[in-house]
Amino acid sequence: MKPVRERTQPPARRPVRVIVRTARPLSPELGQRIRTYLSEALGRPVAIFFEHDPSLLGGIALQVGNTVVDASLSRSLEELRAKLADHLRAAVMVSAPGGPGGVGLSRETLRSAIELVRSYTPAPVVEEVGTVIAVGDGVARVSGLPSAMAGELVAFDGGGEGMVLDLDVDAVGCIVFSGGDRIVEGTVVRCTGRVADVPVGEELLGRVVNPLGDPVDGKGPILARARRHIEGPAPGVADREPVNVPLQTGILAVDAMVPIGRGQRELIIGDRQTGKTSIAVDAIISQKGSGVLCVYVAIGQKASSIAQTVSVLEEHGALPYTIVVAASASDPAPLQYIAPYAGCAMAEHFMYSGKDVLIVYDDLSKHAAAHREVALLLRRPPGREAYPGDVFYIHGRLLERAAKLSRERGGGSMTALPIVETLAGDVSAYIPTNTISITDGQIYLESDLFFSGVRPAVNVGLSVSRVGGDAQVPAMRELSSHLRLDLAQYRELSAFAQFGADLDKATQAQLHRGERIVEVLKQPNHEVLAVEEQVVMLFVLSGEWLDDVPVDQTRWFVREFLVHVKEAYPSLMRRIRETGRIDEVRGDLGRALDAFKKDFAGVMGRHAESA
Repeated sequence: MKPVRERTQPPARRPVRVIVRTARPLSPELGQRIRTYLSEALGRPVAIFFEHDPSLLGGIALQVGNTVVDASLSRSLEELRAKLADHLRAAVMVSAPGGPGGVGLSRETLRSAIELVRSYTPAPVVEEVGTVIAVGDGVARVSGLPSAMAGELVAFDGGGEGMVLDLDVDAVGCIVFSGGDRIVEGTVVRCTGRVADVPVGEELLGRVVNPLGDPVDGKGPILARARRHIEGPAPGVADREPVNVPLQTGILAVDAMVPIGRGQRELIIGDRQTGKTSIAVDAIISQKGSGVLCVYVAIGQKASSIAQTVSVLEEHGALPYTIVVAASASDPAPLQYIAPYAGCAMAEHFMYSGKDVLIVYDDLSKHAAAHREVALLLRRPPGREAYPGDVFYIHGRLLERAAKLSRERGGGSMTALPIVETLAGDVSAYIPTNTISITDGQIYLESDLFFSGVRPAVNVGLSVSRVGGDAQVPAMRELSSHLRLDLAQYRELSAFAQFGADLDKATQAQLHRGERIVEVLKQPNHEVLAVEEQVVMLFVLSGEWLDDVPVDQTRWFVREFLVHVKEAYPSLMRRIRETGRIDEVRGDLGRALDAFKKDFAGVMGRHAESA
């Protein structure tokens, strides 16, 4: 005989917490009717709380658990305003002959806008909400939002905006972009259904924007035609082509010994104040007239330093084809964290449009520090040097988006120049080794060289380009083939010669040649060289032309010869520029150099008088 289970009374159901917000206080009778209706509709007892909120203007808003039903007048007006703004913006974009800016609204546009307002029918908006349970230092933990997505934008009551970064079982971790001073515990948070994105397009060229795409240069609003998610997949292997088109930086030491190709990721690494930013800025300036667009992302720098960089770009005519994304040291860590992804999205728009882009991340060391700060505030477990475990992944997924696309994908390219700062020349630290393993080579700048007057202070022994001669024009590839080896041997011999040992003639000749190479490779900031100018300078270095020129006059001699060729033999420069080869003009250049050396004494005299 089966035992009979005793009947147990079902547990008493807890009442549902309901918040009713209205623009004006409700009468007791109406409040009781609402209470009865909600209890019957939900099938459970309710614990109802009435709130008076004049900002609603009219109507009613109900919050039941994590769900809000908003039928207020303010929400309807906001929705109508957004629809009307989108409609007018689209109309302006279509009617503007050369793009947005300064055009009036036609009668048809105004008529359609009025019709939009007449036909608008307000409807209640049902959405999930959460509640802030902790906030501080640009990070908020939110209870609720069970349907939130990673990377989704959220809106805080009071005007704040943020992005979901952590998805826990009982809470959501958000980084706050704006309005952090108005967010407190208990603030209501709403999902927007939008993944974080930024405006993209040619409308941003020549502008300085923050990581959200908002202008910060005081030149007015930006009417961008398109937006793009800040996170996106990297192009697959089948969508890429080999990197074989040179990207000239205008710096002889870099283009000759550490060449960069379009679609490459070349790291610039070195201690602070060794000229890392100068190389990147010179690379941007060198793209003038080449059709390459540029994006400069400043992360964690002083606002004065960013302003100085923008001034240099404007002074050299590089700002019209450059977008500057500024996340200064005074900006919160979440904005510094998303800055490189926002800049990458802006560059990707051009790359997938078939154009060539150069993007500079200055610098990823500060980006890693911002990521560490955010991760620790979100209580992620720390790893080596307190960085979270995904610090390699955040830079990997960023730099992998740089590529040279195949012709089927449009043939565009994005070249990345990330900058990483070392401490006391330690390239084996966590972030430098991570970034070196991701990139296609590195330009290492040495402090000792910089302070000894060798600028740019490129250490050829630790610098490498995994693309190599494929990213050089034939003339430069031929003339610079032995330059790197000669310079490296000179470094070793000069260190040995400091002991005062007797040196044979071959060693002395190699030291004398190395001294002249070092002098010629010195280059002032922001004085970029065209590819034909670099070829002429390398031609002078390739033979024994400088052996009888005093070391302290070597750089001046080469520069004077370059000016002489440009003025007296413009056809030689044009042929080098058009063909990229040296064979056809080698004899003419040799004769021109011989004639110039014969007149060298007179030129030296004029130089001494001017000095």
